[in-house]
Amino acid sequence: MHVGGIISGIIIGLIIGALGRLVVPGKQNIPIWLTLVIGVVAALLGTAVAGALNVADTNGIDWIELLIQVVFAAIGVAIVAGTYGRRRI
Repeated sequence: MHVGGIISGIIIGLIIGALGRLVVPGKQNIPIWLTLVIGVVAALLGTAVAGALNVADTNGIDWIELLIQVVFAAIGVAIVAGTYGRRRI
């Protein structure tokens, strides 16, 4: 893996985190940096799952992989928002 791949992975993860937060209904009381960390983790998990399902490498945009990543990010945001919000009360 090259530095360019790592940087692009982080950028994609940040976008995935933002999309995951938009998908979850209601207000999430978590900081933006935590959403971005969730997005990077979701992007890595989504890529691994897409690779296991043999849908990671397609011609053009990998829509299925992106969908898997956004679903992981939405689940992560929902879980963290539920637990993080309770600790702050």
